[in-house]
Amino acid sequence: MSFRTRIEAVLDRHSNVLVAHAHCDLPCGVYDPAQATIEAQSVKACMEKYNASTDADFKVRATLIKEERSDMVKHHLWVLWTDYFKPEHLANYPQLHDLFWKATKSAGEAKKTNDVSVADRLLGEINEISEIFWATKK
Repeated sequence: MSFRTRIEAVLDRHSNVLVAHAHCDLPCGVYDPAQATIEAQSVKACMEKYNASTDADFKVRATLIKEERSDMVKHHLWVLWTDYFKPEHLANYPQLHDLFWKATKSAGEAKKTNDVSVADRLLGEINEISEIFWATKK
């Protein structure tokens, strides 16, 4: 019996075992705030389309997509914060913690509203994070 087969057998016997998911299976080192930006742009576009529509079914679809994309923004920001940024970055950019806090809160707020100003604020916060990110890459 191979090691993999033994592990799978153990997991099968223990249904309460949690499976962990990561940004990737290897510490790839590929990070880019553009992923969060693209999702936040989608959030804004969904809000704009929702506000311009009179079709109830379309509005439901726009809301579902906006909420999904808002979660993806939070995911991409979380990956940057937890996997890319290091203590030395925080020492050089002490506003990082507060900036990530605000951006993830804005992404959560975007799920609850179709106010485009929330999406604009989120995009601005991500842009600030992006500027710091690229400064750390120099």
